[in-house]
Amino acid sequence: MDSDKHLQPQPRIQIYPVSNGEISAFWKEKYEREAKKYWDAFYKRHQDKFFKDRHYLDKEWGRYFSQTGKKVLLEVGCGAGNTVFPLVSQYPDVFVHACDFSPRAVDLVKMHKEFDDARINAFVFDLTADDLSEKISPSSVDIVTMIFVLSAVSPEKMPLVLQNIRKILKPNGYVLFRDYATGDLAQERFTCKDQKISENFYVRGDGTRAFYFSDESLTDLFKANGFVTEEHVLCCKQVENRAREIIMNRRWVQAVFRTDDNSTSNNVEVDSVRPLMKDITPKADIDGDIDMSEGMATEMFGIASSSEEIVDVIIRDHHFKIKVLSKEYQHTCKSTGLMLWESARLMASVLAANQTIVAGKKVLELGCGCGGICSMVAAEAAELVVATDGDEKALSLLTENIASNLKGPLHANLTTKRLEWGNQTDIENIKQLNDVGFDIIIGTDVTYVSEAISPLFSTARELIVSRQNNEDKEPALILCHILRRVDEPSILAAASQFGFRLVDRWPEQTSSSSPVQGIISSWFSKDRHEEDYSHTSALSIMYFSV
Repeated sequence: MDSDKHLQPQPRIQIYPVSNGEISAFWKEKYEREAKKYWDAFYKRHQDKFFKDRHYLDKEWGRYFSQTGKKVLLEVGCGAGNTVFPLVSQYPDVFVHACDFSPRAVDLVKMHKEFDDARINAFVFDLTADDLSEKISPSSVDIVTMIFVLSAVSPEKMPLVLQNIRKILKPNGYVLFRDYATGDLAQERFTCKDQKISENFYVRGDGTRAFYFSDESLTDLFKANGFVTEEHVLCCKQVENRAREIIMNRRWVQAVFRTDDNSTSNNVEVDSVRPLMKDITPKADIDGDIDMSEGMATEMFGIASSSEEIVDVIIRDHHFKIKVLSKEYQHTCKSTGLMLWESARLMASVLAANQTIVAGKKVLELGCGCGGICSMVAAEAAELVVATDGDEKALSLLTENIASNLKGPLHANLTTKRLEWGNQTDIENIKQLNDVGFDIIIGTDVTYVSEAISPLFSTARELIVSRQNNEDKEPALILCHILRRVDEPSILAAASQFGFRLVDRWPEQTSSSSPVQGIISSWFSKDRHEEDYSHTSALSIMYFSV
């Protein structure tokens, strides 16, 4: 079917679904359910290098620690001990209970060279689910420190944390509090991404979460759970890194709360405390007033990228080192092209074992993402290979991966180009590389968005060689995928609309209406059998001709 109506330019579409700025309900529930896992992975990666030791505690709150007599403290969310060890070093009469729901964090505390179990009781504990009075005697703690910890708890569970803490505090016990404030640079950066969980609550790229407190939300929260506000200071600081020409506006809230012993319920009427503004003169470097190490600023604010990792991919005799988006960041990334999918591995393996598929032919890969392993394998035997993607970041990584893995003639045989399906300008740019059309077009996992199916086949139809220009070779469109949100009938209907007919499929189906010509099954019969791909049973291959 070569009717002109099939070649009419299709409207440009947004391949990735438009987002409302918030993550899906599925991910919200997952981040809540697996919060411990994400923080455990955080401490596995960063150990004790992420936060600075908090030596400013003496300057800010020394009067609370130095009062006459032995003091019993509880450090909530102790992490690697960045609060614990400065305190026990400065104040010899202090005993510290230190808890965190990350087992790895607690292990870091116990492995610290200054850990002394006579002065530090470190234990794993979840303040949102367990009863703290079973670990610490009720009304036995003088001071609770909460340093950048409550922000990691979902707003719905914050009252549970405060009620748990109140059980073990002595009458007129204190909570020393420091945490993120609304308007902080990190929150501003989150607003540009699809990482919002709820109002002022966001997920970072590594799966950990952060809440940003307004003056009202913080004081109201503590007031509703039986605390009086003693101090409340909003801190602002402009941190400049001249070498990198970056200025970071940091905002955090610092407060002191006291148990209200006149309270008979959780709704205590107390006078509101007007927040004090604390202006800090900008400095060239991050100093002790900022809890984050240089490494944290680097990762949180994107000063330098550490969100990529190298994946070793072995395809028969080929060994590729592919740079992809790190797994811990993939779940917040809209672009599916920044990771390596199993369908690409399968198709690359098929091409490596059956080079006759592409030998001497002109090959186009659609939506190949950052990996490009199918195109790189095809480049060994094909006359020309063009690897394409519509996402600029994926295309940039793709170009980098090809340059680092292919050398000499093979590299020269493979070209990368931007191609957004249905974009006539992009299509014409591809035609300039090969005006007669491509013999083989490959797509791996490119059928996941229903709105993209019609532009996919329309674009392939414009770029595949016509039979008049290819009498000796039958042109083919080969799709390898896992069927997700788009069902097979929809794919076949779109294919037919643009003149493609399904001539073979894998795995074979028993239905008599399913075409089986043995083309694909023969790809597995050389020195690898279909059984070798049993782990990819969800994958399928569809072979179309025109």
